[in-house]
Amino acid sequence: MGRFWRENLVKYLLQGAASLCILIVLLIFVFLFKEAFPFIKSPGLSTLWDIRWEPVSFVQERFGITPLFMGSLLVTVIATLLAIPFSIIGAVYISEIASPWEREFFKPFIEILAGIPSVVLGFFGLMILSPLVKSLFGLSNGQTALTGAVLLALMAVPTIITISEDALKSVPGSYKQAALALGASPLETIWRVTVPAALSGITAAVMLGMGRVIGETMTVLMVTGNAPIPTFNPLESVRTLTATIAAEMGEVANQSQHYQALFWIGIVLLVITFVLNFTAQRILKKVQR
Repeated sequence: MGRFWRENLVKYLLQGAASLCILIVLLIFVFLFKEAFPFIKSPGLSTLWDIRWEPVSFVQERFGITPLFMGSLLVTVIATLLAIPFSIIGAVYISEIASPWEREFFKPFIEILAGIPSVVLGFFGLMILSPLVKSLFGLSNGQTALTGAVLLALMAVPTIITISEDALKSVPGSYKQAALALGASPLETIWRVTVPAALSGITAAVMLGMGRVIGETMTVLMVTGNAPIPTFNPLESVRTLTATIAAEMGEVANQSQHYQALFWIGIVLLVITFVLNFTAQRILKKVQR
């Protein structure tokens, strides 16, 4: 009888914790919409798609998040393209090729890399990477979308490697044994059997890495130049959605249109992150089946 009550107690505690997490997320959505709602009446949601972000102006305030969205998209895409090959190759090596002592060395190193504060990476980018990009491409300023993307790729690599490695390990050993028995070499087995079989898990890892990149603030605030201009040129300065909130929320007048526009940026970010995580979870469920 006592065991029955203990099991029920643990069950209800876990259900309560899960429900509390869901409630907190819903309350965040409610809070964001509450603060942003007056913006719908004036100046209207259509102004959010303007190509200029000029929240402080003596002529006309403009709250277009298009250049901010383009900046976030640019650094995210470049960072993802840079992170994918290194992450997949690293995951394949650790999972399929590395010796036990190499795994013992690389795994903690990757975990340490994931734990480096973003502000430290930002300082590294500001002092080392930014001057390097400036001299390499002959620019007047090294604080560009490319600089931020390289650092974000470095931040996404540990997440992608860890989840991709788990996906590779979940591939049944019979697949590999069958390929080897048919005459495939170990490398052919890895790239033509193991990796394709784990592709759904690797895709989910990439999407979670993208979510990590999109939500990053300090690094992009420090090294991308913070110029809210609509561009897809990686060698120009950009400003991201997260950097805009971090840079301006502390100085904005409460309940002003500028204040409300920043909350709409938060809503956009939350929706993007939610969609990416939801999609990644659906892909992971397919892998587990």
